[in-house]
Amino acid sequence: MLTKNDKLDCSLKLLQQLAEMCESSDYSDVTLIVGQTKIPAHKCILAARSPYFRAILYTIGDVPTTIERNFDGMMALNSSTVELYVSIEAFKLVLKFIYTGRLALSEIQYSNVLDLLKLAHDFGIDDLESGISAYLLDNLTLDNCCAALNAACLYNLTDLEEAALLYMDRHSTEVLKSTNFNTLAPKSLASVLKRDTFCAPEMDIFKAVLEWRKHEHSDGEFQAIIPMVRFKLIDLEELLTIVKETSTLDSERLLEIVREKTINHDMNYRFNLEPNENVASAKNFNAKTIRSGINPLEILDGNVTTYDGSTGYTYHHITDTVNNCIIVELKSIYLINHIKILLWDRDARSYSYCVDVSVDLKSWNRVYDGSAFFCRSWQNLHFKSCPVRYIKLVGTHNTANTDFHVVELEAFYTENEPSLVNGLISPTVNVATIEKGAKVIDGLVNSGDTVDVVLNGAFKNYTGGSGYTYHTIGQGSIIIQLAQPYHIGSCRLLLWDQDDRTYGYYVETSVDKKDWKMAVDKQNDRLKSWQELTFEPRPVVFFKIVGTHNSSNAGFHVVHFETPSSLALLN
Repeated sequence: MLTKNDKLDCSLKLLQQLAEMCESSDYSDVTLIVGQTKIPAHKCILAARSPYFRAILYTIGDVPTTIERNFDGMMALNSSTVELYVSIEAFKLVLKFIYTGRLALSEIQYSNVLDLLKLAHDFGIDDLESGISAYLLDNLTLDNCCAALNAACLYNLTDLEEAALLYMDRHSTEVLKSTNFNTLAPKSLASVLKRDTFCAPEMDIFKAVLEWRKHEHSDGEFQAIIPMVRFKLIDLEELLTIVKETSTLDSERLLEIVREKTINHDMNYRFNLEPNENVASAKNFNAKTIRSGINPLEILDGNVTTYDGSTGYTYHHITDTVNNCIIVELKSIYLINHIKILLWDRDARSYSYCVDVSVDLKSWNRVYDGSAFFCRSWQNLHFKSCPVRYIKLVGTHNTANTDFHVVELEAFYTENEPSLVNGLISPTVNVATIEKGAKVIDGLVNSGDTVDVVLNGAFKNYTGGSGYTYHTIGQGSIIIQLAQPYHIGSCRLLLWDQDDRTYGYYVETSVDKKDWKMAVDKQNDRLKSWQELTFEPRPVVFFKIVGTHNSSNAGFHVVHFETPSSLALLN
């Protein structure tokens, strides 16, 4: 038929005619023998669709007495007869695909799909092999994930292998209990046990490997697998009783493991991995607060909006006693590298605090030390990825009273890690915004403006009476507090410029609003409009902008402030 643009398209009819030739003796020039079944076929179609058929049908020659093996499961008896030692059901499906390019995989038994995958691989039919791999990837279950992994490892199907491993990570406990675990090939089992993210009690893993050994796996295969069990993660009592009684480890190796456990050296923990998921959620991940002063449930309830002076937060009293802290227990061990904390921020108070993490409540790793910094509102903390079961918050200072108040805690693993300098974020976007928790804590505004007008990002619609923050020269300053310490080396500000006036000023920085360090000194300059400022990078929480000159009046007026400078980031 003719299409609208006068191009012939008879492809559907062609496919129908080719399908009719499948297993038809019409024009057949080769016989395929599978078991007791003889199937007529067509050399040119087989050769066009399969490099293996192409090789065996067109490179052997027409010598009737020649018998040559092309690969396991196929023999060419002569130029017109090929014997195949394969499943007849699976082969007929392959033949159908060769002739039509179509198969309804969902209508085929799973065992036949795996046989089909083997034939697709052996015959070199790449589109069928990749299609089956994608189908298996989308239909992984507890019943078939082990078989899928075996097939993926055997045929080097990397996408399917990773998907099967990821599925088994997420269902590790159930996989260990499944009888299908015993069908894993040694290579497949090794790929499972090597993963840090296959997270289950190590004793359960050990027992599952012992059971796996009983199912037609040789002593050599077992001896190759057993070193992948992380014996240091097994409880000491179980090591010296259950593991010892199995004689799996000799006495010297067992004592070595005990010594390593004692000094807690390189424990190589297994962990769960939930990218970009808040694993400190009581609702979704069953996290809980196991130590706190007051209101232990509030910190994990997900409510970050409705809190006030008496409700909506968890807190502890700030003292020198190590027991005064907030400890959150995650459901299991997770790999995390990002913690978010919402400090109570209904007024201008600041907090100092530290964050420690642990897997056993015994050995603690400090991932953030903010004891020297004044912080407020949302805290975004990034650190080197590590396995975590417990998160400990220790408040060390509150500028308003002697309590440490936390509205919410969240914990994540993220691949989008920011650049860190000495543990502090070196930001690539403006962090002096209201949305990011920045606040003007000293400065004046005219009626109708809020004190944070200099941080609202609006620097086009300002007049003589609105749209800026100011202070009187010789009295006070403009002080901007960021939510947390950042490693910063630039800022940008817009001086009010609706006439020809000029200004002089200087900028200082601090982390605690006590000790100030000069960043930029423009006291002797006569400047106007946009100011692009760079200085030696350092930890910064506070910016103090002090006007020293105005050629028009006694006010020092700033329309917009940002850090780091958007222009500096472009250079």
